[in-house]
Amino acid sequence: MIAVGLIFVSCSATRHVRQGEYLLDKVSVVSEDGDEVSSTDLTGYIRQTPNHKVLGFWKLQLATYNLSGNDSTKWYNRWVRRMGQPPVIYDEQLTEASVSQLKQAMVNRGYLESEIEVERSLNPSTKKASVVYRVKPGTPHLLRKINYEVPDTTIASIIFSDTTSLELKKGGKFDRDNLDAVRAILTRRLRDNGYYSFNKEYITFYADTAEGSKEVDLTLVVRPPRQGLGMRTDTAATHPRHTIYYIRNVIFITDGDDLEGGRRPDKLATETDTVDYKNIIVIYGKDHYIRPSILEEKNFIRPGELYNVGDIDRTYEALSRLSILRSVDIDLRPAGSVAGLNMLDAVIILRRQKKQAISLDVEGTNSEGDLGFGVGVTYQHRNLNHGSQMLTSRMRVNYESLSGNLNGLINDRYTEYAGEVAITFPRFEFPFSSRAMQRRLNVSTEFALSFNYQERPEYTRIIAGGAWKYKWVNRSNTRRHNFDLLDFNYVYLPKRTLGFLDQIAPDNPLLRYSYEDHFIMSMRYSYIYNNKRPPVSVETDGRRYIQKKNVYTIRTAFETAGNLLYLGSKIFRAKRHDGAYELFGIRYSQYVKGEIDYALTHNYSPRQSLAFHVGAGVGVPYGNSEVLPFEKRFYGGGANGVRGWSVRTLGPGRYDSRNSVSDFINQCGDIRLDMSVEFRSKLFWVLEGAAFIDAGNI
Repeated sequence: MIAVGLIFVSCSATRHVRQGEYLLDKVSVVSEDGDEVSSTDLTGYIRQTPNHKVLGFWKLQLATYNLSGNDSTKWYNRWVRRMGQPPVIYDEQLTEASVSQLKQAMVNRGYLESEIEVERSLNPSTKKASVVYRVKPGTPHLLRKINYEVPDTTIASIIFSDTTSLELKKGGKFDRDNLDAVRAILTRRLRDNGYYSFNKEYITFYADTAEGSKEVDLTLVVRPPRQGLGMRTDTAATHPRHTIYYIRNVIFITDGDDLEGGRRPDKLATETDTVDYKNIIVIYGKDHYIRPSILEEKNFIRPGELYNVGDIDRTYEALSRLSILRSVDIDLRPAGSVAGLNMLDAVIILRRQKKQAISLDVEGTNSEGDLGFGVGVTYQHRNLNHGSQMLTSRMRVNYESLSGNLNGLINDRYTEYAGEVAITFPRFEFPFSSRAMQRRLNVSTEFALSFNYQERPEYTRIIAGGAWKYKWVNRSNTRRHNFDLLDFNYVYLPKRTLGFLDQIAPDNPLLRYSYEDHFIMSMRYSYIYNNKRPPVSVETDGRRYIQKKNVYTIRTAFETAGNLLYLGSKIFRAKRHDGAYELFGIRYSQYVKGEIDYALTHNYSPRQSLAFHVGAGVGVPYGNSEVLPFEKRFYGGGANGVRGWSVRTLGPGRYDSRNSVSDFINQCGDIRLDMSVEFRSKLFWVLEGAAFIDAGNI
């Protein structure tokens, strides 16, 4: 009934539009040169857009708003209006502002003589308005000559050390966005070479164009510092030059909350415990919750060395890997001069989080009358031995009763007991590794052990495992690396029903191997890259225009197993059993496996997007194995796969597990291919919707 009401009210979209006003019904941007200037890219500069459309045609939020009456004092009307969206009333001033924004956007792209025409359609009978912005780009201005005016020879040598990476090319467009990118690159380069107070406002461009010509002579100018700011004192009177800074002190404040209320670090140092350790100063608060050696190891800002913004970033990245820390702030403060050199103090403010945490989750199940429950407990200690090592311990119990005929089965229930313990070190750990290597390889090391005991009606299975892993990620979280140096799993079936293997897989070696004792010792590397940086945007008249439209993620993984064991078996001339080598009487697996996934999200607007995903994987057994282990094979279905099937029920190929007497066996394969297209849209209030198509198989 609610849906019917919304559809009915949506037919009177102008219910709350007063006489003399117009509901902004349609807005479009048309570029006469779509190959060079995309209409889609220009829509972000429109200052007034119509009410949001769900699935591109239904103004659901406006329809919701129109369910309210005219009396705004009634609680029901106020509540409905908060969930909906009021009608967008056509505003001539915002239309003119949109023209101005579009004109400026075209100028920024090098189209200095572009024209913007507006076609307005105001219909008094329907009280609706539509607007079309026609963009005529014209011919772009191109760069003919590029000159540099850099009076400071030191800065000039830094700039000219690499000009190939700059977006300044003869024949290129006179694009102001590119010029701004050049300013950012050069500013970063100078700040990496001691110029702490230098900012991109000191870099300007002068463009010289002859009348009637489309060619531009561009001059890059580095201006001198403003009086008293970033200026070298020895030359300020005649030839002012930008100042180079050096680091004087590196000061850690371990309890940053103590600075609340404007307390200064030097005042704080006289009231609390201060430790001088190697080349850093540590100001402790209530307790010494972290060792100074850990802080010194994660610090790349060195007293006496030239200021380098890259060292600041590396320090941020290293400290953020300490699990005990909630936040890290680095405050650089001018500290006068020493022996004629301008100095900075780096004050690193740390704020810690709770040392220990525990969580509990409980769930209940009802599978066609068979009741069950699950209980899980997770415990974390984030600061073992005052070194920010993190201990994670998990335990879980699952139980489900079974009804019906249980003759010939060994258990009358589903039971699972699982446990895992892991410790993560915020540094590179390896036998005989040097301290220099540990600092250079800014990674985390994890050691983990796991145990899983399963009871099913047909069998009892034990899975034990362990891992030695390395992880590292950059500060912006755009690149993630995971390297599992060693990962082993031991699968043991102490009990199974009589003739179990012959029943489920009389002629299928894959299924037989999956339910026989086996051992896996593998090595794995995975890499994830995404471009989810803060979007490039400009702000005009209080409104921000997002220029970044596409967000993508690439995931790759490569895994291999059994090679070292197979080499050892060959060297020591081990005997084969049933055509395969064994370790402690257990057959070990040997295989290679690779995966790749690509996901792209195109944001049409802050409320609508189109997501695309494609993925593939292949695993190949060889040497000591004829098939991939069950745990390492691919599966289809589920929320992260082809969503029309439950997890592990799709494939392989045309196989339908519903026609099998052994349909409790999870289906799997050694090749994976899947893809999806999904349209996402925010509906109203806190509700969002999506329409998707999935395809794939194993």
